[in-house]
Amino acid sequence: MNFFRGVMGGQPAGPQPSGAETIQKLCDRVASSTLLEDRRDAVRALKSLSKKYRLEVGTQAMNHLLQILQTDRSDSEIIGYALDTLFNIICNDEEEEQDENPQKQVDDLGVQFTDKLIQEPENVTLLLTMLEEFDFHVRWPGVKLLTILLKNQCVQLQAIILVSPMGVSRLMDLLADSREVIRNDEGFVIGLLLLQQLTKNNAAIQKIVAFENAFERLLDIITEEGSSDGGIVVEDCLILLLNLLRNNSSNQNFFKEGSYIQRMKPWFEVGDDNSGWSAQKVTNLHLMLQLVRVMVSPTNSPGATASCQKSMFQCGLLQQLCTILMATGVPADILTETINTVSEVIRGSQVNQDFFASVNAPSNPPRPAIVVLLMSMVNERQPFVLRCAVLYCFQCFLYRNQKGQGEIVATLLPSTIDANSISAGQLLCGGLFSADSLSNWCAAVALAHALQDNLTQKEQLLRVQLATSLGKPPVSLLQQCTNILSQGSKVQTRVGLLMLLCTWISNCPIAVTHFLHNQENVPFLTGQISENLGEDERLVQGLCALLLGICIYHNDNSLENYTKEKLKQLIEKRIGKENFVEKLSFITKHELYSRAAQKPQPVFPSPEQMLFDHEFTKLVKDLEGVITKAVHKSSEEEKKEEETKKTIEQHDSIVTQYKELIREQDSQLQELREQVSSMSSQKELMQSSLAQQLSQIQQHKDQYNLLKLKLGKDSQGQAGSQADGAQVNGLQTEELGQLREEVEELRRQQATLHSQLGEKETLISTLVGTPPARRNRVCVCVCLHQELEALRSQIQSQQAEISQLQTERTELLRRAEAKVTDNIPIIHDNDAEVQGLTEGRAGMEQQLASATSTVAILQAEKAKLQGELQESKKEQDDLLMLLADQDQKIHSLKQKLKDLGEAVQTVSSLESSTDRDQQSGDMKPCSERAMLLCFCWFHLQLDLMMSRQHEH
Repeated sequence: MNFFRGVMGGQPAGPQPSGAETIQKLCDRVASSTLLEDRRDAVRALKSLSKKYRLEVGTQAMNHLLQILQTDRSDSEIIGYALDTLFNIICNDEEEEQDENPQKQVDDLGVQFTDKLIQEPENVTLLLTMLEEFDFHVRWPGVKLLTILLKNQCVQLQAIILVSPMGVSRLMDLLADSREVIRNDEGFVIGLLLLQQLTKNNAAIQKIVAFENAFERLLDIITEEGSSDGGIVVEDCLILLLNLLRNNSSNQNFFKEGSYIQRMKPWFEVGDDNSGWSAQKVTNLHLMLQLVRVMVSPTNSPGATASCQKSMFQCGLLQQLCTILMATGVPADILTETINTVSEVIRGSQVNQDFFASVNAPSNPPRPAIVVLLMSMVNERQPFVLRCAVLYCFQCFLYRNQKGQGEIVATLLPSTIDANSISAGQLLCGGLFSADSLSNWCAAVALAHALQDNLTQKEQLLRVQLATSLGKPPVSLLQQCTNILSQGSKVQTRVGLLMLLCTWISNCPIAVTHFLHNQENVPFLTGQISENLGEDERLVQGLCALLLGICIYHNDNSLENYTKEKLKQLIEKRIGKENFVEKLSFITKHELYSRAAQKPQPVFPSPEQMLFDHEFTKLVKDLEGVITKAVHKSSEEEKKEEETKKTIEQHDSIVTQYKELIREQDSQLQELREQVSSMSSQKELMQSSLAQQLSQIQQHKDQYNLLKLKLGKDSQGQAGSQADGAQVNGLQTEELGQLREEVEELRRQQATLHSQLGEKETLISTLVGTPPARRNRVCVCVCLHQELEALRSQIQSQQAEISQLQTERTELLRRAEAKVTDNIPIIHDNDAEVQGLTEGRAGMEQQLASATSTVAILQAEKAKLQGELQESKKEQDDLLMLLADQDQKIHSLKQKLKDLGEAVQTVSSLESSTDRDQQSGDMKPCSERAMLLCFCWFHLQLDLMMSRQHEH
């Protein structure tokens, strides 16, 4: 302990050890001490020396400190000292470094120690586990240490954390820590800075962080901290959100699908009094606007941008931004960024562009927001960045918006000019011909965007006439632009006018004709191109060459003096084709051309460098190659190309006609499909309705029958009228008729059975009369005869029963007819007779019921006989099978007799002899085949009899 007192306390007498020796002794004590208190004191001493002796502590103590983190995790105090010591030796703090050490060496020292620590990935994993400790003295220095490691070696540490189990999840837990000191430590939000460094330029980690519910947590923190009125915590949350969303389409889609865009709307709610904004609020709102722009950036995919634009309009975010745009007292940089944000929210979205066109400024009288913004653009006293933002907003408003382009050009036409109000066209013309070159350039570019890819508006703009001075006739806008060019104004003004003219006459032969109609324009262009001017004039020469090349490429040869061929001859004589192409290439070789071609927003360091427009760079890229080819082509190639072009146009027209025809047929087919669909649905509805109606009709029928029966019973009990008696008699007569028909049918069936029975008896008697010599071969017939006798007896018994049934039915019918005949005159006598008739009818019904039961009994017996007959049929089948086997055996025995040499009479001889015997009238034995045929015929007759009896 005296040693530590010497280090930490006063200085004892004698020579003092050097810093390196002291650090060495402390490292030995950390490595060898068994008591936790001794190790803790040694690490505390190393921490106090780590800033002054950074190199020595880092070189000698780093491994011991990492060992402490592994072995002494249970003691939070020593872990905190070790993490603070590691932070001190890795952090590059300029204020605490000695003056003799250059900053570069200091930076190299921090990077070297960082490389040494992350050389073993297990060390990073160990530091990540420190974040799981809830103790502030452990978690806080651990967060600081990981942050400084990410600053020194971001890519390497990102790769280690990415593969570390639960590495990102442990860092995301920092957002859930509600302790204020974790969120804010004297303006340095170390946890959020750690996540900022972690997510920088690493799409994989950005996706993991986003799916760890980062958006929800960050937006909750921003809301809790007061949104735009919050402090440094809000700023760092917004920076982290920007890291997660910028250039990451997956996270952008997740942000949109999670309905987080709607949660951004309250950020931009501003009051009437906007004076006295704090610097932090300006910073926060600036970042919020950047976050909106990230979601609708032109560099995103068109589909994702359009979807976000739609969501921002639907949730009211665009309306809120327009409110800030027209509010008073908003700081200039916030107003500029708001204009840029609104520009990208409406860019290419027709709905958003239409809404922006309807926004009015709160002035008296109200003016459209577009007019107010253009007033700022052409005002040279406004800040340069604000004027660039207004130009960008105007460009985005007209981007793919032919409706807006038509409205802007219409304000320049004579029929729509209102002398009592300021229009957008008047402001553009005023800026185009003002003394300020920047206003000239901005107005020319804005007017060019009103003509971009719109042939109709290019032709309409040719009608614009300008009054230059009193007493002189008006001149066209096209002529006035060429007049200013010939006057030799500033380079910026001429560049803007040349870009306007190139955009105007491009792909518009009528505008080319108007331009060439002025006899001074072509000599002016050739003179500008052919001269050898300075470096500043090269861009003007290139633009003049481009304008002349457009006059050649889009020339319809309507002017005899300036046809394509004559213009090319003029270039070859006065300029030279190679020189012309070289001057044309000056445009793309300019250093500001490539900068303007990168993104649509006009961003320039100074007004003097504002020369190129983004859309114009696209036009140059499209026209440079075709103009070069057009200049070098001969007249014959030109003719061939024109013929080919005409042929292609003809084919295109035919294809267009077919396309239109297909569209018409498609529309007709769609209409027919819709009609079929509607008719099918109507058919289904009608079928369902019909089914319902049928069911209702059936129900009504059933109800009607029930009521009819009920009314019939009531009428019998009440009046006993003649009609009722007639109805009863009618019913009985109908029943009697049915009974008569059944009796006749039974008689017919009986006669049929008698005839069949006679035939069977004849056949049986024939079989019985067979001589004894053959009986041994038809022994089976005896069995069959016995079966037939039994069947005959059964049939006779059935006939007797049927006769008895007929007798009973005849008696019943006689009695019913007699009673009905007796009761008819009595019906007309009196009520007593009606009552007697009713009783008699009841008795008849009882007798009829008994007869019916008797018939049922007979039918049951009949069914029993049918079953027995079916069994007999099966036995006959077995007999036939037996006869077939017997015949087969007889055939085999005959074959054996033939093999033994015995004489055997053939079947044909037997049959012939049988035929002769039959002709002579004698009863001869039949052959086996005849016997078999006889039984088959008998079997068929029995089947016929059974089927008829079954039908009966």
